[in-house]
Amino acid sequence: MIRSMTGFGRAREVIDGRDILVEIRSVNHRYFEFSAKLPRTYNYLEDKLKQLVQEKTGRGKVEVLLSIYNVAGKETQISINPAVVENYVTALRSVKDDFSLEDGLGLSDIFRMTDAFNLLKADIDEDEIWRGVSRIATEALQKFIQMRENEGGRIKADLLTKIEFIEQKTEQVKQISPETTANYRKRLFDKMKEVLDGASVDEQRILLEAAVFAEKTAVDEETVRLFSHIAQLREMLESENAVGRKLDFLVQEINREINTIGSKAQDLRVTKIVVDLKSELEKIREQIQNIE
Repeated sequence: MIRSMTGFGRAREVIDGRDILVEIRSVNHRYFEFSAKLPRTYNYLEDKLKQLVQEKTGRGKVEVLLSIYNVAGKETQISINPAVVENYVTALRSVKDDFSLEDGLGLSDIFRMTDAFNLLKADIDEDEIWRGVSRIATEALQKFIQMRENEGGRIKADLLTKIEFIEQKTEQVKQISPETTANYRKRLFDKMKEVLDGASVDEQRILLEAAVFAEKTAVDEETVRLFSHIAQLREMLESENAVGRKLDFLVQEINREINTIGSKAQDLRVTKIVVDLKSELEKIREQIQNIE
């Protein structure tokens, strides 16, 4: 199935007291390029996320955003510094006695005491974290891939329309080519007849000149190869594999055949068709840059 290299997927869920959010987005790139934005504590997950995404992605510049918020505070432990609190209380009560102040010291005052509490990070179960993250990341990845496939379907439909146009124009060139030789032979005959002023025209000479002309201007081989390339394009668009690079190469081959036809063209109609072919092929080339 044809996929675009542009996509976005997002998933969010609270698992085991952790609010986990994963976003995956991508843009066009010649190869697969991965980057991730993660909380520093969870940097060890980057390689796992890259492997998860790369298994389902052929090409594109992919960025993954991960955020984890500990709703239940599972990974935080708070302890008090008794000695620090005792020193604060002693100092405050000393001030009370010195200045004859009322003793209004309460629990709320403890929270304002610097260094009264220790905020510790509990040991993290990395496997447990990854199970939750991989679950959310997989969901985001599915949405990401679905978007790429939907966009790929639209690109495919557009390419098939353009390919049909090129096929029709190539068929026109095929039909016009023999007429070009016949018209040349007639013009040559009329010209020689005019020059010779009624004298006998050497038919063999005319046929020989026409044969040489036909050899120089014949585009049979080019049109045959064009039809073959067009058939390959259609076949690739039905492939289940990533074909972006192959399509790009094939378009180069098609462009080469069209240029050859243009260089051989001795008929204004063919020249105009070549212009149309090159214009449409350029549109195809641009679209292919979006394909995985």
